Amino acid sequence: MSTPLLKNRASLTHKLGYAVRNPARIAPYVKRTARDTWLRLKHPDHVAYYRAVMASDTGRNPEAAVGSRSHERWLALGEMQFDYLVEHGLEPRHRMLDIGCGNLRAGWRFIAHLDAGNYYGIDISPDILIAAKRTLTTYELQPKLPHLTITQDLTLEFLPSGHFDVVHAHSVFSHSPIHVIDECLAHVGRILAPGGFFDFTFDRTEGAEHQVLREDFYYRTETLLRLAGKHGLEAQFMEDWETRPHGQSKIRVNNPA
Repeated sequence: MSTPLLKNRASLTHKLGYAVRNPARIAPYVKRTARDTWLRLKHPDHVAYYRAVMASDTGRNPEAAVGSRSHERWLALGEMQFDYLVEHGLEPRHRMLDIGCGNLRAGWRFIAHLDAGNYYGIDISPDILIAAKRTLTTYELQPKLPHLTITQDLTLEFLPSGHFDVVHAHSVFSHSPIHVIDECLAHVGRILAPGGFFDFTFDRTEGAEHQVLREDFYYRTETLLRLAGKHGLEAQFMEDWETRPHGQSKIRVNNPA
């Protein structure tokens, strides 16, 4: 078992050790902790809180807001997601729902690949969706008529039943408490087309499940597999994703009905 999967990043021991090894990051961490504490006081609901976090981060740098340290990394992470789904059979005729589409880091590639009107991106942040529209314009993808829609939750009640061949959520559950994940898994089966699947990434731990600043959540694989099963879904850990240069793991969910 690898050491990183046993880390508890919320523990005082880990924080002190990290501070000793990375003294230059102490001041930014303290500043972020103060900001997040203030936002949590203003927005006790997690979705409202994280929407405020995204507004703050997007105002500084939309690409950094979706977890990319540079434009080159933004491009590479988007390409990684796109290549993986194409290798797993994503075709232009498929209809795709991209949960937490952000500023279209991967979305612009999906939109270019799919037939017009077949991409539907949702996000909780109006600020990042404005940035997404700029990305759409940059890559001249207006003729593809993608849907970009704000959402308050993951009940997905405004979407049609049995419609989507592929549902995708990259770096969404890594920022979600368990009740938000449970809500999504309770409803995603309804919108999946026959033979469709739902891929999501998560921050994996093989030690104690924990969170950091209510922004980063670490789960054991079996916790999420059991949660999917509770809602009548079949779920599997995607071993082939582990070979990619990415810090998160991936689970695929199918609706046997």
